[in-house]
Amino acid sequence: RPGIPLTDGYLSCLNRSRQRSFAGASLCFLPTGVRGRGSPISQDWQEVHIRLPLNWRTRNYVGTIFGGSMYGAVDPIYMGMFIKILGPGYVVWDKAAGVRFKRTGTSTLHAKFVLTGEEIEGIRREAAPGAGLERVYQIDLVDGAGVVHAAIEKTVYVKKK
Repeated sequence: RPGIPLTDGYLSCLNRSRQRSFAGASLCFLPTGVRGRGSPISQDWQEVHIRLPLNWRTRNYVGTIFGGSMYGAVDPIYMGMFIKILGPGYVVWDKAAGVRFKRTGTSTLHAKFVLTGEEIEGIRREAAPGAGLERVYQIDLVDGAGVVHAAIEKTVYVKKK
């Protein structure tokens, strides 16, 4: 079954259904030059792909993708995935992040976010009320040839309400 296509760069908050409210609401408040363009999201929210084009909104003074655009494109994704998958019975927050820029962004970059069923069930088992847990995820922004341009580490905090 195909995913939910998110093809426009603006991800309008007003024209999305409740099922897609995370993508519209979370990304529409980022400045236009920071947002990545959404690609299909799996129906169960366990896999999300984004692409960050090099254009006038993301280009810095020297003609490459601005580092803030690289980070901003991947920042809300894991937190939003957990919120959609776990539901309202859980508290989810981004706790920490780090970026290592490896190469300048001179073309469209892509990132893939995946949460396995086993990982989600493990979090449901381990997250207890009053005692949260943290998970660390590695995200690579790669070009069309698979060359890593930025390596981002995100720490997500999850607690059962």
